[in-house]
Amino acid sequence: MKAILTDIEGTTSSISFVKDVLFPYARRALPGFVEARGQEPEVRRWLDQVAAELGGACQDAMVVEVLQGWIDEDRKHTALKALQGMIWADGYRSGEFHSHFYPDAVEAMQRWHDAGIGIHVYSSGSVPAQRMLFGHSSHGDLTGLVSGWYDTTSGPKREAESYRRIAAEIGLPAREILFLSDVVAELDAARDAGLATTLLDRREDYPVARTEAEWNGHPRVESFAEIALPLP
Repeated sequence: MKAILTDIEGTTSSISFVKDVLFPYARRALPGFVEARGQEPEVRRWLDQVAAELGGACQDAMVVEVLQGWIDEDRKHTALKALQGMIWADGYRSGEFHSHFYPDAVEAMQRWHDAGIGIHVYSSGSVPAQRMLFGHSSHGDLTGLVSGWYDTTSGPKREAESYRRIAAEIGLPAREILFLSDVVAELDAARDAGLATTLLDRREDYPVARTEAEWNGHPRVESFAEIALPLP
């Protein structure tokens, strides 16, 4: 195996950190963020995209209300993820919070990196949000471990074509890339694209272990420490 492609939430990091810390922070901060920075070109771009999807020239207050609803729904919308990433960046920089990483994930990624295995991240969160999360972790700055970053601009995580596209960008045959995720549907898509797969089924995030039928044929582990990875 020459490269790792990993999810974040429920895989390297706890689901609760995202749902209980990041999402509420973004929801609270969104109105003030839009009021203060809504005319910046990059912010305006995403607000206007949402307004267009709502049918035209909407007031920012209406767009904010819709975005807050999407946060509550955990909607995987590129505009929402981009705006959340900007808001979270402010929180990280101010020291409002540090991102959670499982120690076994950090140890394994460091070991794989030292062995020359490329580590790549694919998350529904925007690439800037991913970089902030890795850069402000409770284990310090982990961005140096990562060779590539991918988000939904590469395609939906439950579609095989997204993984084919990412494998081509990494520059390796799909079979030489191992995709790690806690979501079986994502693993199914990656397997359809030819990638190797492993299901993370952490007790902290999934108190009731999933059944073998639910694994859908993917190897299953409860931590990165259980991943037996052939070194290049």
